[in-house]
Amino acid sequence: MNVIKVKDRQDLDKRIPAMPWFVEKFINYKMPDLSPSSLLEYIRDYETFFQWLLAEGLTQSKTMKEIELEELEKLHMDSIDHYKMFLSTFKDHTNSRVTISRKLSSLRSLFHYLSQIAEDENYYPLLKRNVMAKVTIKRTHKPKDTAAKLEGKLLQEEEIYEFIDYIKRQYPIDLANNKQAIYAYELNKVRDACIIILILNSGLRVSEVVNLNIDDIDVKKKLAYVYRKGANDDTFKTPVYFRQEAIDDLTEYMRLRDSQYKAPKREKALFLAIANGKHEGSRMTKRAIQEMVIKYAKRFGKPYLSVHKLRHSFATDYYLRNDIYKTQEQLGHASPETTQIYAHLTDKTMAEAIDRLKEE
Repeated sequence: MNVIKVKDRQDLDKRIPAMPWFVEKFINYKMPDLSPSSLLEYIRDYETFFQWLLAEGLTQSKTMKEIELEELEKLHMDSIDHYKMFLSTFKDHTNSRVTISRKLSSLRSLFHYLSQIAEDENYYPLLKRNVMAKVTIKRTHKPKDTAAKLEGKLLQEEEIYEFIDYIKRQYPIDLANNKQAIYAYELNKVRDACIIILILNSGLRVSEVVNLNIDDIDVKKKLAYVYRKGANDDTFKTPVYFRQEAIDDLTEYMRLRDSQYKAPKREKALFLAIANGKHEGSRMTKRAIQEMVIKYAKRFGKPYLSVHKLRHSFATDYYLRNDIYKTQEQLGHASPETTQIYAHLTDKTMAEAIDRLKEE
C-alpha cells in the first residue's frame, strides 16, 4: 500500500471509534470499493455535520458517538438549509461551492445507505425517513467552467522554460541578502528543479510524486511507475510516460540523492528531505512539495501557481499534441469528461498560436 494510503488508513482507524455505530457500518459497507483516502473524506464531512448538530442543540446527545438514528429522522428541511448556510459562512474562504456540494453529497450517501440498503433485524430500513432525499445538489464543476477559472493561471510555452530557468539561475540572485534562504536553496536546488521539471513533463499528481520510489523510475524507457488515484489494487503500479526534457535533471538528482540526503539503505523513497534535528533523509511529504512549488512561484511573479496547476500546464500542452483519449490515459482520469477541460483551455491557446503565425 502506498504511503499516503497507509497514513490515511491509520487516521481513519483513529477517527471511526468517535463516530456513531451506523457510520461505522456505512464505512465498512464502502470499504471494498473506496480507498482509505476517500473514506477519510467521508468521516471528516460527518464530523463537521455532527459537531454542527451538537452545537445547534439538534440532538440530545453529548458526543458524536451517542447521536441516534431517530434524531436524524426528525431533522426538518429548515435544519438542512441552515446547515448549508453554515457551510457557506463558516471559516471564510474555506468552503467553496465545490466543497459544500461534496459535504452534502457525503450526507446524501450516508442517508441513502441507511434508508435504502441497511436493514434492522426485522428487515426494515434503519432510517425510516430520509430528509436528504429532498436535497438537490447542483453540479458545480462543468469542464467549461473549470477551464474558464484556469485561464491565464497556467504556464504556457515559453513560460514553462522561463520558470525552470528562474529556479535554476535567477532565484538565488533574488535572495542574495538572505543567507539562510540561500543555504536551503543550495542544498535542495537539484531536487526542487527535478520535481518541478518531472511534473511539467509528465503531469503526475503530487500524491504520485510523493509515493515514487527510487526503483519506480526507468530513465531508459522514460517511465515512472505510480499508484494511480482511486485504484484499490496496491499490487500494481501504472507506467506513466515522461518527456525527454526530464531525463537530465532526474539523472543528476538520482546521482546526488544518497550523498546529499544521507539516505539510509532502508529508505526507498525517490524524493527525500532532511527534517530539522535529523541526520538522515526521509520521504518528502505532500505539504513540503506543495510549499516548495509555491515558494518559487511567488518569487517568479505567479503566486497562483500550485503543483496541480503545473499538472494542468503539462496537460494543456500535451493535449495540443495528442487527442483527448491519450491525454486521459496520461493523466489517469477515470472519465474523458474530466479531460474535456483541456479542450476548452486549448481552444484559446490554438487561436493565439494561429494569430502569431499570421503575424510572422
